[in-house]
Amino acid sequence: MNPVYGVLQAAMDDSNESIARDVAAIGRIGAVPSMLSVICKNTGLGFAAVARVTEGTWTACAVQDDIQFGLLPGGQLDVHTTLCSESRTMRRPIVVDHASTDPLYREHHTPRIYNIESYISVPIILPNGDYFGNLCAIDPRPALVSDARTLTMFTLFAELIALQLESENERSATEAALLSERTTAELREQFIAVLGHDLRNPLAAVGATAEWLARRSSEPELVTIGTRLRATTRRMSRLIDDVLDFARGRLGTGIGVSLAPVDDLPDALGHVVTELRDANPQRVVLEQIAVDGRVYCDRGRVQQLLSNLLANALTHGAPDQPVRVVVSVDAGELTVCVSNVGAPIAPPDLEKVFEPYWRPATSQPGGGLGLGLYICSQIVNGHGGTLSVSSSVETGTCFVARIPVNDRV
Repeated sequence: MNPVYGVLQAAMDDSNESIARDVAAIGRIGAVPSMLSVICKNTGLGFAAVARVTEGTWTACAVQDDIQFGLLPGGQLDVHTTLCSESRTMRRPIVVDHASTDPLYREHHTPRIYNIESYISVPIILPNGDYFGNLCAIDPRPALVSDARTLTMFTLFAELIALQLESENERSATEAALLSERTTAELREQFIAVLGHDLRNPLAAVGATAEWLARRSSEPELVTIGTRLRATTRRMSRLIDDVLDFARGRLGTGIGVSLAPVDDLPDALGHVVTELRDANPQRVVLEQIAVDGRVYCDRGRVQQLLSNLLANALTHGAPDQPVRVVVSVDAGELTVCVSNVGAPIAPPDLEKVFEPYWRPATSQPGGGLGLGLYICSQIVNGHGGTLSVSSSVETGTCFVARIPVNDRV
């Protein structure tokens, strides 16, 4: 369904808020007063109105009152005393030139209640087929309103009002969407600030305490606590990094990659392996890092890439099987391969693994946010490389990142 139509349909309930919204919408259509004035002048009728009509309510949205009928915008009549209600039921116009002599309406309650002789009412039907109300006019004197010219004028005016209502609601919906986007962007920026400062600062303090405890070699229990606490703070820091990168990417700035010459990539990646090995002492991680000489890449981002891939393998791999890390450079291309043995990824899921927040159905609670592999794909894309995955019972699961690392400055 068109969202504009959803707005229009939502507007047709009988709550005070909905009624006021529709009265205001008609009030914003600048041509309506002129239409009502033209109707009165061309028909000789003294009262014309745009009415919002539902099964339970009749509400004047705009009026031209030259006979002191006494109804203002927002004023209501008992819908069951009006001919507009019958027009709504039939979804066609009702036209009366002289009620007291008309075979259908001389005994009708509406002309008697409101002391009217001439009457015309044409449905206002929205472009999606919903019934908004009626364009109507009345007078206590008889008048010729059943001629084709008058009915055509009313019909055209009713169609114009319906189109203007659609346009007005489309504008309101667009403004609401823009406001929502603006609010969301502001909240996202605040969220980034909280993650980047209000969470990192206390986490840094905890990390410093963990390092201090881990160095208390004379007190083994404190060393154990410190080591575990350090691993936990590093894992939390990685999660914050992932969420920050994801939020910045959704803001449109993308995940930043700054290429620079790097001479110590083996040490940098070796540090990542050591950190995760220490955090998972019960697991075996076998690494082979063969990178000679200078490469051009974002050192920190490549570390983050390996960290996320290795953390993913440790989380989903069989606990009694090793995880393998192989890093090499050949012909100006850095290859990072992380593999594990365990339950394979189902073929339909292979295309989903790099989507944000995706996690396999077999994931255990607390296994992460489902952003790690998405961040990996963005880091690789930022370097102009590729990231692929293969998975089977025979060979296990293997993620391979290929990144050009020749001098592109």
